[in-house]
Amino acid sequence: MKQAVLTSAGKPHLFSNRQLAALMLPLICEQIFTSFMGTVDSMMVSNVSEAAISAVSLVDAINILVIQAFYALASGGAIICANYLGQKRQDQAERSANQLLFIIFSISLAVLAVCQVFQRPLLHLIFGSVEQEVMDDAMVYFFYTSLSFPFIALFDAGSAIFRAQNNSRLPMAITIFTNLMNIAGNALLIFVFHLGVAGAAISTLVSRIAAALLVLIFLRRTSGELRIGNFIFLKPDGRLIKNILRLGIPSGVENGMFQFGKLAIQSTVSTLGTTAIAAQAMTNILENFNGIAGVGIGIGMMTVVGQCLGAGRPDEARFYIKKLSLAAEFAVFGSCILIFLLADPVTRMAGLTQESASLCLFMVGWITIVKPLVWTAAFIPGYGLRAAGDVKFSMILSCLSMWICRVSLCIYLIRSCGFGPMAVWIGMFTDWTVRGLFFIHRFRSGKWLKHSVTD
Repeated sequence: MKQAVLTSAGKPHLFSNRQLAALMLPLICEQIFTSFMGTVDSMMVSNVSEAAISAVSLVDAINILVIQAFYALASGGAIICANYLGQKRQDQAERSANQLLFIIFSISLAVLAVCQVFQRPLLHLIFGSVEQEVMDDAMVYFFYTSLSFPFIALFDAGSAIFRAQNNSRLPMAITIFTNLMNIAGNALLIFVFHLGVAGAAISTLVSRIAAALLVLIFLRRTSGELRIGNFIFLKPDGRLIKNILRLGIPSGVENGMFQFGKLAIQSTVSTLGTTAIAAQAMTNILENFNGIAGVGIGIGMMTVVGQCLGAGRPDEARFYIKKLSLAAEFAVFGSCILIFLLADPVTRMAGLTQESASLCLFMVGWITIVKPLVWTAAFIPGYGLRAAGDVKFSMILSCLSMWICRVSLCIYLIRSCGFGPMAVWIGMFTDWTVRGLFFIHRFRSGKWLKHSVTD
């Protein structure tokens, strides 16, 4: 496709605006529908009881920890594939894709075994102080959803491989289809068969199995740039696996610490009672949606920056990080306004008590004010830096900022100052601000370009 805009060196840009839109818009849609997996469960079981929605919210905090770890590993593989494709080394990109599927599936089986064996002590360790009814529902929900971990891992890896070759439409289509399956399954199992939390979990499990199978089927077709073989019987390539883990593990640690911090906060909020848990759970859902568009752009940025650097064009990598960060800022601003307008009818539809709904709306109001000011700088440029291999800086900054600004401040405000769940967001706003300032400085310094993704 002919490019109308040229770089300062007189060369056409690697990506036109149309190509960027074709990559980013499906990613945004995919992120929205992916979020519906847990959100639909929460919304539908909220009509069962507040204990049910609290249980789903608490367990989803653990599930997201595992999911984010898989996603980080998958992103490490996608960065390598994109880099090789930028170098026009399709054979190495294809080998990396196969090794990614092999290693992520192996790790997911180990995680599943641990979660099944230590299910009860794990939940009691994290949420031991919650009401018994909430704990009972949490045990059921965690049992079924943990069975889906290998399928989540395979879908994440498959989606990442498609993104590396600029195909974000197929993962989006699979996500939409399987989410519709999830909604239909929830309606059938919760409202017709009255299975409650178990019905929501079973529906989610079946949907994730379908998503993994579909993405693997399409990856085995020969129509794309990258094609996988029978990865279960694949001979491990230590060099490629090491490269994948070198990028994926720091991002996994970063995401893991992020989710551990959320668990620590969740555990603290759980001491405030069911009303606070329900209000915080609904606020988390709404806040997640007003950042979805920005996250989708950030994920697409990894492919764009990876291919630019693979092609030896660092100036274009800088250009696209700035351009896409600006696009993310506009998307976040619009999303915050939209979610603020929808917050009241959503809380009514969810069946929250008046006290929980009022508390939720108060927190959403503050998020709408603060998030457009500081959130984009705190997260979006980081995707581009990771695509360049600057994963250790991102890991260290994010972990320190999370635990010092977000977790410690939140726990102090709740346990020592008597704050309610608003303390969570005060800590979060502080974290976003500090993180954004450091990422801006790192980007301007150019040190993130002094890394090598492939050998």
